[in-house]
Amino acid sequence: MDPHPGAPPAPEPETSPLIRPGAQEPPTAHAASTTERGSFCLAVCGCGWRGPSRRSRDLARRDAAEHGAA
Repeated sequence: MDPHPGAPPAPEPETSPLIRPGAQEPPTAHAASTTERGSFCLAVCGCGWRGPSRRSRDLARRDAAEHGAA
């Protein structure tokens, strides 16, 4: 028994949008920066990328710069 006989059919998976309505578009440019966690510093980006944790802030900044250039 169909619980909703008057409902329209569901769209095919290929035609469904990947981003929900009202959600923000993913950033097109990489915005890498550094953040600290305890005594470690790591590079993070708006695209979801994360660099390795480092004790050296300079190396974390370099990781962020290399990711932004790539």
